[in-house]
Amino acid sequence: MAGQVDRLLIPPRLQSQFGDEPNGRAWLEALPRLLDRCVERWQLRVESPYPDGNASLTLPAARRDGSVIVLKIQFPHLESTYEAKALELWNGDGTVRLLDHDEELHALLIERCVPGTHLSEIDPDAALAAMIELLPRLLKPAGSPFRTLAEEAARWIEHIPIEWHEAGRPFEKSLVDTVVTKLDELAGTQGEQVLLHQDLHGDNVLRAGREPWLVIDPKPLVGEREFAVAPIVRSRELGHSRSAVRGRLARLTAELGLDLERARWWTITQTLAWAFDGPAVHQSHLDVVRWLLADT
Repeated sequence: MAGQVDRLLIPPRLQSQFGDEPNGRAWLEALPRLLDRCVERWQLRVESPYPDGNASLTLPAARRDGSVIVLKIQFPHLESTYEAKALELWNGDGTVRLLDHDEELHALLIERCVPGTHLSEIDPDAALAAMIELLPRLLKPAGSPFRTLAEEAARWIEHIPIEWHEAGRPFEKSLVDTVVTKLDELAGTQGEQVLLHQDLHGDNVLRAGREPWLVIDPKPLVGEREFAVAPIVRSRELGHSRSAVRGRLARLTAELGLDLERARWWTITQTLAWAFDGPAVHQSHLDVVRWLLADT
């Protein structure tokens, strides 16, 4: 029989992320059983988990034939829906390959990137150049069954005012009103619908052998191309200053032939929507929003 680590030590980042709410605690408690089922289903040998996962348990593993892979057990949530479908559509074109998955277990077997160092660890200009090379390959025409950017925008329109209130009204209400109004306008005036990776930053691109860099962890949506630059523009590891953020936006839109104003507004709106973390607000996200609104 295949084997696993003697005792699953859940990484502290996962404990911190999910330990304070009932569904998260239940998932953490179920992880040893889910891991056992994955090991048995695919006859795996697994090692200790990677320490840096935020929303999934990921472990280096080997199959019976000795091939090395990664086992990923997802916390079931909206943004992870259809990750396997996205990887299937990309089929390894700039991304890790999906080798197998089990919907019931929310588990994926994916290609292992070796050496697996993060794009965020290299020079920011070189990292941005790598992003610009990779991004057009991801923007493949897509439709059902993926969630749409329009649907996500509608959810943000509903939830941003609620989260702002629950966080103690941490910034001016006019900012909420501006973003909610703009989201409604953007969602209804989109261009061609393509597959989007809505969390494409330097820690979600890994050094690999099959290609220099491969993308992981898509959080897929279907929407227009201009949205695709949003997570790159706000990526702290590429430089966190007004000039760095605005420079990335200008370079990405110019080199990829995108509408700068639509890309700017999608970055502003998604960044504010993702700024809330329970009662806390990510100050770095607010910085990006304000820097990009400066000339509005």
